[in-house]
Amino acid sequence: MLSETVLAQTDLRLNTTALDYFFVIFYFVLVLGIGVMARRSIASSLDFLLSGRALPAWVTGLAFISANLGAIELIGMMANGAQYGIPTVHYYWIGAIPAMVFLGIVMMPFYYGSKARSVPEFLRMRFNKTTQRVNGITFALAAVLIAGVNLYALGLVLEALLGWSLALAIPVAALVVLSYTFLGGLNAAIYNEVLQFFVILALLIPLTVAGLARVGGWDGLSAQVSGLPPGPEQLSAWPGTTLTEIANPFLSVLGIVFGLGFVLSFGYWTTNFAEVQRALSARNMSAARRTPIIAAFPKALIPLVIVIPGMIAGVLVPQLTTLKEGGATDVTYNNALSLLMNEVLPNGILGVALAGLLASFMAGMAANISSLNTVFTYDLWQDWVRPGRPDEYYLRIGRMVTVVGCLLAIGTAAIAGQYANLMDYIQALFSFFNAPLFAIFILGLFWKRMTGTAGWTGLISGTVAAVIVDSLVRGGVIPVSSQAGSFLGASAAFVVGIAVAVVVSTVTTPKPDSDLVGLVWALTPRGRRGKAVAEGAGVGGEFPGGPAAGGRGDVVAERRAVGVSAGLEGPDEEEGAWWQSPVVLGAIVLVLTLVLYLMFW
Repeated sequence: MLSETVLAQTDLRLNTTALDYFFVIFYFVLVLGIGVMARRSIASSLDFLLSGRALPAWVTGLAFISANLGAIELIGMMANGAQYGIPTVHYYWIGAIPAMVFLGIVMMPFYYGSKARSVPEFLRMRFNKTTQRVNGITFALAAVLIAGVNLYALGLVLEALLGWSLALAIPVAALVVLSYTFLGGLNAAIYNEVLQFFVILALLIPLTVAGLARVGGWDGLSAQVSGLPPGPEQLSAWPGTTLTEIANPFLSVLGIVFGLGFVLSFGYWTTNFAEVQRALSARNMSAARRTPIIAAFPKALIPLVIVIPGMIAGVLVPQLTTLKEGGATDVTYNNALSLLMNEVLPNGILGVALAGLLASFMAGMAANISSLNTVFTYDLWQDWVRPGRPDEYYLRIGRMVTVVGCLLAIGTAAIAGQYANLMDYIQALFSFFNAPLFAIFILGLFWKRMTGTAGWTGLISGTVAAVIVDSLVRGGVIPVSSQAGSFLGASAAFVVGIAVAVVVSTVTTPKPDSDLVGLVWALTPRGRRGKAVAEGAGVGGEFPGGPAAGGRGDVVAERRAVGVSAGLEGPDEEEGAWWQSPVVLGAIVLVLTLVLYLMFW
């Protein structure tokens, strides 16, 4: 007799035909072909690791959002949709859009204008080498762990849907990502991410339309959802008590707004190099600033084809309906996507949908691997271990790190397998690594008195605080859900990181103002006093303290002025029509998000 586990897998198995497999094979060949073609444009380490900073805004914008549409996005958010309903939209509308707009309008001028090749390198310019190295190491660790999550999730799906074992599915998926990333570097990753964006939509849109047709449209879905636990609360975004498991509505809203909407969201979107890297590969300042804002438009609408299908699965799929009613079943909410695919999609379309599912996993993994090889090559190897080597040497190192990163991700996939809920795991990682980074980043951006020592001590102390809170939540000392625990952990990381940085800054020596032009708000054109300071420093040629001045700055000496003061003064290139203005685009997407919130209040 088959075991219960095997029976569960058999129930999940897709009714695939040769036509479905043809679409999957064709997709694999296509992404590898893009890698081969992209290889022709690789002539330097900058080409391999940052696409030579030559890509248009629409390409980097679609790649930006596609890099986020990984395994956790599809499986995790659809699972949340099945379990919690509409409150899941908070991860998108308050948990992403404001931070993406802030990144484009406020942060990208500093990133791109400084000519930093990575987030850790910017931290070296603003703080010191120790802060760069601490962040480089923690980012590399996070990138490998998150890539492992994508691999493990893909392995689970291939095991259940196609009958492949995890031992086969995980290495095969890693090999495909390794192949095109190794060949074409970031160019291959980004152009594949643009392709993957449309392939993923080819999965989600038919799934949503077919699912709504089966349940009688939105009215039919609403009526059926209201009759299942936890009841009508699934149809309203606020106060989100079912999502946070915080009974007090005010505290639930506070946890969502501050923990998710501010700390976790801004910590992820504004400092995570796997995303920021796409904007840094843009061809000019205007394109870089528009990149996250262009991505914000599909991000605002994606819940309509992820959360709603999850709700459809919660009422349409018998196994999940039994689960919601408290019955015994081997199926979990993580199976919502695959169960709904099997329930509503016909053959042929099923093959396209399966290709879209594979695309989402590979996009997430490729984003982490391509950012890992950049940070390791530039911030750890070139700036720390082996400086002063020819560019060809660093190009070889970048390719080698791509291989090693994929191999390590296969190993960290086993760590992800120890967690029953992958969303809990990934949110915990964000609270460990992104929240403390955002704390020291935002403080350093707006407080020029913050010192280099405060940078790395704030990072470390914030991470320790998040780990302690996570341990208390998992140990039952703090009685909240794991996802609410991540909100608390991120909040603790932010507060502790800020507090330690402030205290340390008061007893250590800050950098002189001349070393901070273009790196802090007050000393940058368009800042409160920036223009006067920049003009007084003679900005327009080399930075003060740089090579032309014979000054000290280990940071400033490396940077030349682009336009005026790191490209922050004067009109952006190609910014003429209203639809090319980051501020106008940002305002439009914020209004769109508000309208969506009002529709599902």
